[in-house]
Amino acid sequence: MLNGFSRPPQPPRLNLLLALKTTHRRLYPLSAEWSRQKRAVDPAVRALSTSIPRLAKSTSTPKLRALAEKPLARPLPPLQDGDKATRWPTVVQEVYDNMQKFPDCVVLTKVGGFYELYFEQAEDLAPLLNLKVAAKRTIAGPVPMAGFPFFQLDRFLKTLVQDLNKHVAISEEFARDPSAKAKSGHLFDRRVVRVVTPGTLVDEKFIHPSENNFLLVIHRRADGNVKRTEAAERETLPQSQPIGLAWLDLSTGEFFTQSSNFGSLPSDLLRINAREVVLGASLDPPTVLKIREAMVQSDQAITFHSDPIPALPISEWAPRLESPVPIEQQSTFSDEEVAAGSILLGYVQDKLQGLGMKLQAPIKRHEAESMSIDKNSMRGLEILETSQKGSKGTKGSLLHSVRKTVTKSGARLLRERVSSPSTDLAIIKQRLDLVELLIGKRNLRDSILSLLKRTFDSQRLAQKFALGRGDADDLVSIHRTILLTQNIVQVLEAHSESTKDALRESLLDQLARFSLKGPLQLANHIAEAIDEDALLEHHLQSQLGNADMVFKAQKVLSSEGDETDTRAMSQIARSKATGKLLKNQKAPPGDTGGPESLALDEDLESVLTSVTGVPTSEEQEPWIMRRSASPALERLHNDLAGLLADKESLTCRLKTLSGASSLTLRWTPGLGHICHVKGLKDVRASMGNLESARTVGSSKSTRTFYLSDWSTLGGKIDQVKLQIRSEEQRVFQTLREKVVENLVKLRRNAAVLDELDVACSFATLAAGNGFVRPILNNGRSHKILAGQHPTVMLGLEEQGRHFVSNDCLVGDEQRIWLITGPNMAGKSTFLRQNALISILAQVGSFVPAKYAEIGIVDQIFSRIGSADNLYEDQSTFMVEMLETAQILKRATPRSFVIMDEVGRGTTPEDGIAISYACLHHLHHINKCRTLFATHFHTLTDMTRGWSSLGTYCTDVDEGPDGSFTYVHRLRNGVNRESHALKVGQLAGIPEIALNIASDVKKALRSEASKTTEAFPLVGTASAL
Repeated sequence: MLNGFSRPPQPPRLNLLLALKTTHRRLYPLSAEWSRQKRAVDPAVRALSTSIPRLAKSTSTPKLRALAEKPLARPLPPLQDGDKATRWPTVVQEVYDNMQKFPDCVVLTKVGGFYELYFEQAEDLAPLLNLKVAAKRTIAGPVPMAGFPFFQLDRFLKTLVQDLNKHVAISEEFARDPSAKAKSGHLFDRRVVRVVTPGTLVDEKFIHPSENNFLLVIHRRADGNVKRTEAAERETLPQSQPIGLAWLDLSTGEFFTQSSNFGSLPSDLLRINAREVVLGASLDPPTVLKIREAMVQSDQAITFHSDPIPALPISEWAPRLESPVPIEQQSTFSDEEVAAGSILLGYVQDKLQGLGMKLQAPIKRHEAESMSIDKNSMRGLEILETSQKGSKGTKGSLLHSVRKTVTKSGARLLRERVSSPSTDLAIIKQRLDLVELLIGKRNLRDSILSLLKRTFDSQRLAQKFALGRGDADDLVSIHRTILLTQNIVQVLEAHSESTKDALRESLLDQLARFSLKGPLQLANHIAEAIDEDALLEHHLQSQLGNADMVFKAQKVLSSEGDETDTRAMSQIARSKATGKLLKNQKAPPGDTGGPESLALDEDLESVLTSVTGVPTSEEQEPWIMRRSASPALERLHNDLAGLLADKESLTCRLKTLSGASSLTLRWTPGLGHICHVKGLKDVRASMGNLESARTVGSSKSTRTFYLSDWSTLGGKIDQVKLQIRSEEQRVFQTLREKVVENLVKLRRNAAVLDELDVACSFATLAAGNGFVRPILNNGRSHKILAGQHPTVMLGLEEQGRHFVSNDCLVGDEQRIWLITGPNMAGKSTFLRQNALISILAQVGSFVPAKYAEIGIVDQIFSRIGSADNLYEDQSTFMVEMLETAQILKRATPRSFVIMDEVGRGTTPEDGIAISYACLHHLHHINKCRTLFATHFHTLTDMTRGWSSLGTYCTDVDEGPDGSFTYVHRLRNGVNRESHALKVGQLAGIPEIALNIASDVKKALRSEASKTTEAFPLVGTASAL
């Protein structure tokens, strides 16, 4: 009903947003602003409202036909300044202005208890978000809109930001001050407080807990002397062209820079694993093209951002860092790194909309300080993800196999180390010492792990406060983590006293890095200020309030909506709290948010009481801060206690005066301070004895009325509560500032905890699987005895099978092992396992072998497997040749190369020629450690006599009945049988086809050349 008139019938459809809004407005009567906007919609309605008397109140359940549905308007044209106010309501105008200000963003606007989309964004995105599009009626016509409850923000942000790679501008409501309110006539001002992008996540619930969320800037310094001509834009940049990289994780505050080049960029991108890549708007087309080529197979989002010219010097980065970069270190950063860092900081500051931030000082990464693993090797060796499933950390990858960490931040550190092993002997030794100590001291390891499991992600918690976003729960988490850190320090100190061997130094190194004085004081302040029990009760009440709103909307949907509407309800509608509401709910069907809704309030109280065991009432409102948190809080709580005592006295006096024993003094959002009685007898008594009361609602068995005594006292109580909340906010802000003061120490302690977690992970892995400590040196050889593939070995053990180990003695005497043998006999596994053992050793882990002595490897290259790249019009063989070219051009004498079946994608003659040329280049020019597997047996003859090449093979044992088994153990020599027909037999090729293949094979061999003389060293002189 609208002023006594019914709405015209509408199509029987209902969308979730309008159902929830109807619920919200029944629970909380319309604000003055909303009422004014509603009356301003239609002048005819406004005229009717003044000419027709108001009818009596009635209660009704919303019906579908009462909801208007009209064709949705397309985007409205820009308005002139003079007619904005007369054409669009304030909310719509604010949304339009923000959409003009942030043209590349999806604008989510907070309106009451909802976030809403408008105009074409609502039409385009609502179907992708599983929302229905409604129409907001304005004088200019209906405006498309869609929305969702505020507590579902993270769910929809995940879809928009992570799945759709959108930038989302979040516009929040801010109450206007009295003067601004009187001038504008509106209660709220709405402005964008933050722009969320894939690379600027901070504390969203959908952020990956075990991976960093890096934002990366790639920059190339332009040549100021070269004009942007058409020829210049078509130029091809060399692979050695220097570029600058700068990346950070806004959720942890980590900040890095590195000098690189276009040749290394694909590997850098895979190692950093950025969620978003930002490029300077001034980059020239060839540079942008080169970067896009490097990213062609990645899923990172690309954003362009204006770059400051000239670049902001490092000395001016200080306001955004927790500590300035020392002057002596500033000169070590290249111009490209500084430019990239400037763009990065500017981009983040722009997205945070002026929100303060404190990042860690930038760490300059040097290419020489870590093992370089190129993109093809990272994928071919399945270091971070399996090639079959393409999901990082999935079963079968090296990362998954060695990950025994118990904290999320420890898992992030492990991923970083596995993707970037160290080449520093001192650092590797320190890591191995700690792992060895933890293997020998099982009790110490178990004690550390039990404490680490109870810690929280301090890196991300501290960063939230650095950005001004931490809440009371985060303070409690920091408090608990600080106390657990203290316990870990005590455990380490106790064991360091009983450790007398050389490994004691590793414990002392860890202890020296902890800093507890300031954090312990912070923990005491938090414990003295925050009441954890009250905080828990506050959360329960908040969850039940959300569940109540969803329940009421669900009630409308169940009676009026279709199955799709019902399924669209939030998951909270099926939560435990809502389940109890659905079980106990007895609210009258005509609930309009007036006195009848008190039945719902009583049900909410009963649910909360059943969960917490404590009755809920106005007197027991959960205050997050303890009374003793400040003298002002203590005084205010005493004042509140006195007023509540006065309320109790007033209640008793009114019960006696009215003769109504059920009389209660209450407060509701819609009616304010009211008196409520129930029961026919008490209703009659109150009406006769309390003549000064003003009735606002009644039924046969209940009566709700105003009484001046309670209204006055209730106002005083509200005022004191407001002062308490203000003082709590002040105390909370003080605690936030104390967290920021201890930011460096908290991050330092968190870093030590992460290293302990990774060391315990490696110790657990080694102790459970019999791994040995590798010996690392500056030599150029591998001496691995009884080595095993770390992931295949663990997989076979789960199946109860045994892995056949093999030795690898490649290096000074035999830099190249040329390996032949049957298909399926383990050649590829042998190649991979030695590369993975090298990686694990330099990460700081024990390795699966009986003995391992390894010279530091600067780069690992692999040419394994086959796949085409149709997107770039590259055949399987072309991909193979591109990977081979990179190996031959970049491998150094300290590199480790594995190549499997090079040349198989073309004719035998061409394949043999290419394979021989690769071997020749690796042997005479690169001079690196190489494992080279092939089915071109002629290569063993062609390379006979090479001084640094050895031949090895695997075998097949055949039985007299035709059965066979693979011999996975390598032996010295050549196996000229690939036994491909046996693999075909295992695969189930029909016997007729196998017989034909066998006959053809015999015919070909009879015609083949039987030359066994050593092949001349073709091209040696010219190559050298």
